[in-house]
Amino acid sequence: MDQQQQQRVGAPQFRPPPPGQGGGGGGESSSILFVLVGFLAIFSMLVLPSVSTISNSFSILHQVPEGHVGVYWRGGALLKTITDPGFHLKLPLITQYEPVQVTLQTDQVKDIPCGTKGGVMINFEKIEVVNRLRKEYVYETLLNYGVHYDNTWIYDKIHHEINQFCSSNSLQDVYIDVFDQIDEKMKDALQVDCTKYAPGIEIINVRVTKPKIPDSIRRNFEQMEEERTKVLIAIERQRVVEKEAETRKKMAISEAEKNANVSKILMEQKLMEKDSSRRQEEIENAMYLAREKSLADADFYKVMREAEANKLKLTPQFLELKFIEAIADNTKIFFGDKVPNMVLDQRLLGNFLKVSREVAKDVSKKTIEEANADNGESGNPEVEYA
Repeated sequence: MDQQQQQRVGAPQFRPPPPGQGGGGGGESSSILFVLVGFLAIFSMLVLPSVSTISNSFSILHQVPEGHVGVYWRGGALLKTITDPGFHLKLPLITQYEPVQVTLQTDQVKDIPCGTKGGVMINFEKIEVVNRLRKEYVYETLLNYGVHYDNTWIYDKIHHEINQFCSSNSLQDVYIDVFDQIDEKMKDALQVDCTKYAPGIEIINVRVTKPKIPDSIRRNFEQMEEERTKVLIAIERQRVVEKEAETRKKMAISEAEKNANVSKILMEQKLMEKDSSRRQEEIENAMYLAREKSLADADFYKVMREAEANKLKLTPQFLELKFIEAIADNTKIFFGDKVPNMVLDQRLLGNFLKVSREVAKDVSKKTIEEANADNGESGNPEVEYA
């Protein structure tokens, strides 16, 4: 069994000592110890993870965690080989390996002292910088700035930019007025230089905590803040009073406008009623005029028709009849020896009848002429009477 183990690990084979010679037990134990040491060495090189520089140099199998890439050095020179997360192999003692994070990471820069424009020393306890190294720029960035590239472009740069900012602003500006702008200013300042000199570094966000200032100055600021709060309260109270007065004014104006609109509507209603009454009277007057005109036209037409009828009645026979009726209607009674001879005077009666015939003849002639004139205009033949 011992010989088989020695053959597996490649150890030299020792022949067992001949019987009767001493030291047989010591040679067997030394061979077992040698096999165990070789087995442990091979196990450590193959299985144990790289937790230090020495183990990293001796390991063959190594693991790249998720969110990182593996970079390699051979003889101190950076190789262009970049590996993805997972298990990989390398040459022990010749190739060194280091994982580099390529996902979002937060670097905390602590205890940054700076002096303001007025000479007051303040201290930023913590500034957090969220950044990321792009995978395609890993080789270029590490070649120029090493594995600890963030010391140059984040930690040291934050110290520099904070001191630059404090030296150009007063304590009032840094602590109160423009404190909300420090995050953006730091982010822009870091990103400008990184874009120019280390384009693989991307600054995502910068979070700056409130700086610590001397206690005496802090108390002054607190008093100032109390006074400012009182002033703001007074201003707000004044605004409330002004707003209430403005509200009352608007309500009064609204009420007046409402009354004016109501009065206007009532006036328009009265005017419409008057206009309706006027139109009704005009219609009634027009109807009355039309009715009276119609009646007048009817009377005129009646009279004209009666006149035309009378013209047609003026015949000798009709006149004689009327004369006789007029005489017959005379109810006078004469007393005496002599009766008036007017009724019995044939000569007088004949003259009256003669005159009546001549008048009737003239009227008939005139009527015939008018009828002929009308017929001539309408294209009808003339009418003659015997």
